[in-house]
Amino acid sequence: MGKSIEEKENQRENRFQWFLFVIVIPTLFAIVIALVVLTFAGINVFQTAKDIGAKLPFVSKMVEDTKQPSIEEYEKNIIRLEAEIKDGEAKMEQLQSKIESKDLQVERLELEKSQLEAQIEELTAIQQDNKRAFREIVKTYESMSAKSAAPIIAEMKNEEAVRILTNIKPDALAAIMEKLPAAEAAKYTEMLTSESEKKVQ
Repeated sequence: MGKSIEEKENQRENRFQWFLFVIVIPTLFAIVIALVVLTFAGINVFQTAKDIGAKLPFVSKMVEDTKQPSIEEYEKNIIRLEAEIKDGEAKMEQLQSKIESKDLQVERLELEKSQLEAQIEELTAIQQDNKRAFREIVKTYESMSAKSAAPIIAEMKNEEAVRILTNIKPDALAAIMEKLPAAEAAKYTEMLTSESEKKVQ
């Protein structure tokens, strides 16, 4: 009984060894040799296996899932990305040109502002000079005798005469009015009254 169990185990081991040495190892060796020969022959074994697997129903699904993008797809992606980069660069250039035009506009406005300020200063200076000159004229008429000043005032335009008469001191004004003809004195009195009413309003 004991020998028969050992014999059975030995037979199983012998069968396994026989299977291993006669079928498995030679098959693996044959596959390796076939792969080497096909590779040297210029055949891509793995690509061929994929192609064959793609034709089989269940294997084709697995092959499709692990399919890598083709060179054409990579090239399309590269072209698309390059187009996006160029588009972005064009937009940046547009923005840059807008910024530069805005900067030029700001500089132009600053220049105009400084020119206007210079003109205002010049006009202010002229106005001050005119005021000073007018004060000098008024002082001249105040220092003149009423007899000399009255005929000159009578020959002036009404606006100029009234302007001088409104700025002359009251005593000098009274003296000049005395020396004017009555009609002229009445006319200037009326105009001076109207002018003083405007200032009050």
